[in-house]
Amino acid sequence: MSSYPYADRFPVNRTFPEQGRDRADVLAEMTQLAKEEDQSWETGRVSGTMYCGDHDHYSFMNDVFGLYAHVNILQRDICPSATRYEGEVLAMTLDLFNADAVTDGEPVGLVTSGGTGSITHAVLAYREKAAQDRGVTRPNFIKPETGHPAFDKACHLFGVELRRAPVDPVTTQVDVEWVRANIDDQTIGMMGSACNYGYGTIDPIEALSDLAVEAGIPLHVDGCLGGFILPFGQELGLDIPVFDFRLPGVTSISADTHKYGYAFKGTSTVLFRDKSWRNSQYFFLTDWTGGKYCSPGMDGSRSGGLLAATWAAMVQLGKEGYRSYAKAIFDTSKAMQDAVRSHPELKILGEPTFLFSFTSDEFDIYHVNDFMRPRGWRFNGQQYPNALHMAVTRPQTQDGVVEAFVADLAEAVAYAKEKGQEPAASGAVYGGVAGGMNDEADEFIKMFMAQMMDEQQALPPL
Repeated sequence: MSSYPYADRFPVNRTFPEQGRDRADVLAEMTQLAKEEDQSWETGRVSGTMYCGDHDHYSFMNDVFGLYAHVNILQRDICPSATRYEGEVLAMTLDLFNADAVTDGEPVGLVTSGGTGSITHAVLAYREKAAQDRGVTRPNFIKPETGHPAFDKACHLFGVELRRAPVDPVTTQVDVEWVRANIDDQTIGMMGSACNYGYGTIDPIEALSDLAVEAGIPLHVDGCLGGFILPFGQELGLDIPVFDFRLPGVTSISADTHKYGYAFKGTSTVLFRDKSWRNSQYFFLTDWTGGKYCSPGMDGSRSGGLLAATWAAMVQLGKEGYRSYAKAIFDTSKAMQDAVRSHPELKILGEPTFLFSFTSDEFDIYHVNDFMRPRGWRFNGQQYPNALHMAVTRPQTQDGVVEAFVADLAEAVAYAKEKGQEPAASGAVYGGVAGGMNDEADEFIKMFMAQMMDEQQALPPL
């Protein structure tokens, strides 16, 4: 893979062009690429990635985005509507997670740039509040091994020791007793997933909540992936445990509006049980020559277009719209899971929700991917154990997709049985399943990243 994937078709800007190009020419080139790339997921064979997949919905949000794309919402006196949009996005999300059940605080939140942004803001808030209230100087944070790598990144950035709790290999849920045994006076908090990225399973949030109350530490629930679909599954009567502010130990929740919230990429929410947690990570600089500076989050300037489009998506769909989409997704996921279970050679990991992961004890599961990839299927790869997962989104709910999955999976299993445990051509990379993988997967990734960086730093000759 190259940093210049279209070099054989279009000129590469290896230097800043002296003369600008015609707008129509630029737009035509970009439109061609966009349409070609959309074709890969429009079939409904791509796991996750495109959560809505409705071009009419995207067009509607594009119209809204265009009204505010040029606005910097850092300047709220010029664009007071941004305060309305942001406040109402947070109010609607707090309502979704039953913030009205909170009697020991004033629930608030932030709109961030994505799931990693929401998670890092929560970890920062936990670190700062632990230092302020408890004098913690050697902070540590506990996450299940299945917790998102954004927690590792946040702890790395903020100088927090990360303690990874093991998970039950059958249920894929965190070992609560291990968590209990590893809490000490420097623990600033812990987290559980609803649901985790790898397996689509939900950690025992109620047990973690009880432990949080008992230990006097905050609990973050990572609902970045499931936050805007699991509550509607609960409303539909599905067996989804409570994981929100109805539990007294839940201190904060992250939920991505740009996933099953059907907003554009670049927005997420992080909610706090009480404003003291949010306020603890505010940044103030009162003696700068440019004036008093205050930032509620790590970002400074932000486009008003993303806030406005997120608000518009939520109010246009309403709970009824989200609920109907959730039903179609859960029904589709169940049908696809049933197809997996129909093959005794395959095994679904844990008790998944809308996202499911499967492996095999009889053959390398990546052989299934090798067979199905040429047919347009793009799964996400797991490791320890090797597995494939499908995050079911709206494109999979199209007519004919489940039937194609059933037929192709049957052929793929037969192919994989012939290959057995011999090395497959693909392997696990976050966000997809990479080709050309083998036992030296880590070295491959390092080489690939080095190649990308080298190409960007030392541009090829004209």
